[in-house]
Amino acid sequence: MSETTGVTQGVGNPYKIVDHTRERRKGITASSLKELTNVARNRLAFPVDADLTIVLEQDGTEVDDEEYFATLERNTSLMVLHGDQKWAAVGSSKTASRCIVVDNVDNAEGGSKVDKIRRRRTLIEPLVSSLHSDPSHISLLGGTELETLSDMDPDSLGDIVPDRLFLEQLKEASGRFLVEKRQAQESMALLQMYASGGEMERA
Repeated sequence: MSETTGVTQGVGNPYKIVDHTRERRKGITASSLKELTNVARNRLAFPVDADLTIVLEQDGTEVDDEEYFATLERNTSLMVLHGDQKWAAVGSSKTASRCIVVDNVDNAEGGSKVDKIRRRRTLIEPLVSSLHSDPSHISLLGGTELETLSDMDPDSLGDIVPDRLFLEQLKEASGRFLVEKRQAQESMALLQMYASGGEMERA
């Protein structure tokens, strides 16, 4: 029988968290992804140093940045994964095993090649499936998800979405959204810089 408890009192929006077996469910509140991860670690009894991954319980989409977390609706159900645990649909023992690797280069001087390249595995199967059902969700994705989609190989996903034209258009659209998101972030940084400069002059 699944274990269900009441909502943990706190500041922020309410969310539901569940472990990968869906045997333990908790109601919590959190104002940020970092806070939710810390609360989930405590409420689901994970080790203090556990490396946790937060995904949408519905389709396995990874929630890995504060920007995307801020778009989640109240009472969204989130699955907390630990280590090699993978998301799986309700009633299925099959996990979403299709992953792609995104290389991020660290520009720190003096670092070795190994130090400069970080390999990040991102679940792409549920993400593509979800967007195939409702493409409008692409506007809610964070930078990591958009980068993942813009780097995907449509030919390798034919068993998930047979419509290759859709996959190609999704890849192209993701690239455009990613560029626009980065431009918006740069514009915001400039505005903040100008605002800070104005405050210093008035001081």
